[in-house]
Amino acid sequence: MKILLVDDHGLFLEGLDNLLRAGGHQVVGAARDGMEALTLVRRLRPDLVLMDIRMPGCDGLRATRLIHAELPDIKIVMLTTSADDADLFEAIRCGASGYLLKNLDAAQLFDYLAGLEQGEAPLSRELSARLMAEFAHQAAVLDEREAAALPDEQAAPGLTPRQHEILHLIANGLSYKEVGAALSLSEHTIKYHMGEILNRLHLKNREQAVAYAMRCGLLTK
Repeated sequence: MKILLVDDHGLFLEGLDNLLRAGGHQVVGAARDGMEALTLVRRLRPDLVLMDIRMPGCDGLRATRLIHAELPDIKIVMLTTSADDADLFEAIRCGASGYLLKNLDAAQLFDYLAGLEQGEAPLSRELSARLMAEFAHQAAVLDEREAAALPDEQAAPGLTPRQHEILHLIANGLSYKEVGAALSLSEHTIKYHMGEILNRLHLKNREQAVAYAMRCGLLTK
């Protein structure tokens, strides 16, 4: 996995570079601000960008938004001292794949990077509960707004209108990312809803949920 580092503190950059290389990771470059990061991403095409938030000029949030809009396949993980909810939520909205605090130790960082390669979202444990609570709140607001838009006879038993809509799209072959794009929601929010669907239907995985929906005639192409 090719990694680009972005931070305006030279000493931290050097230490992180040495740490990652010692752990067997390939560091392909380093940037001191968001615009330099965008330039290097275009040229180096890293698999992962470890991005600070507080930087002069173009900060990490704006840089994440720009990079994700142009090169959405490149994963961006915030690595910052900021534990503010506003920064956390905005980073996810901008397209970040994870959010880590700089107070983690080397073993934790390597665990998070290994999880990222397996498709997991790196998120410092102290922030995960806050993020899930925000997703739940947003989901509840969306469900209330759309409850009147879907006739009762069209809703799957035990599911909200939003969850029924997500299940419909997933059963028709869309990925979580594609469903999120279709509904103007983040991929993380779609995954949250899918977990709720499985819980409410007492199922174990996505395949069982799709089979259930088709078997009960809840979906149409």
